[in-house]
Amino acid sequence: MLQINPDNPQPRLISQIAEQLRRGAVICYPTDTVYGIGCDIFNQKAVKRIYQIKQRQKDKPFSFMCESLKNVSTYCHISNTAYRLMRKHLPGPYTFVLPTMKIVPKIMTTKQKTVGIRVPDNNICRMLVEILGNPILTTSAGRKEDVEPIYDPYDIEDMLKGCVDIFIDGGSVYPEPSSVVDLTKDQPEIIRVGKGDVSQFD
Repeated sequence: MLQINPDNPQPRLISQIAEQLRRGAVICYPTDTVYGIGCDIFNQKAVKRIYQIKQRQKDKPFSFMCESLKNVSTYCHISNTAYRLMRKHLPGPYTFVLPTMKIVPKIMTTKQKTVGIRVPDNNICRMLVEILGNPILTTSAGRKEDVEPIYDPYDIEDMLKGCVDIFIDGGSVYPEPSSVVDLTKDQPEIIRVGKGDVSQFD
């Protein structure tokens, strides 16, 4: 368990975690919506570990998080409409579904070549991605998809002991899922209403 200041993350600790991610670590970390489990999206072995932890089918790929909208454009095709909408709402509690670039590993994409991306309003997340240099897989901390997210990092550590290599204590996060908006077509489609206000996407 590493305690990291959520407002001013300690660069030394973030760098240590980024190095472990490069080596294939699976981590548990706070976001602006829930505590999440993640790894470097380019480490296929670590990605497969998370599929096992979540007991998830391979045809249901995970989302990943970037550190900025500019960073997203390296991995996804963004239309002018999508860019304007995302610029207004990121960083924030949203998952946007976008068409992927070839750089994204196949294990991270749907059959339709789309992916969910996040830019959380959380300094720990964004600094981790920035220092790692790659997006980080993101999914709620839990052993199954239908398990209610937990807000206390120590309860999460108890639940995931033996499954996760590093736990980041960034304080309590009241669990509320991100809003999911599909931006692959001309008109935005709201997939899930969560923490983020979706009124501008109707």
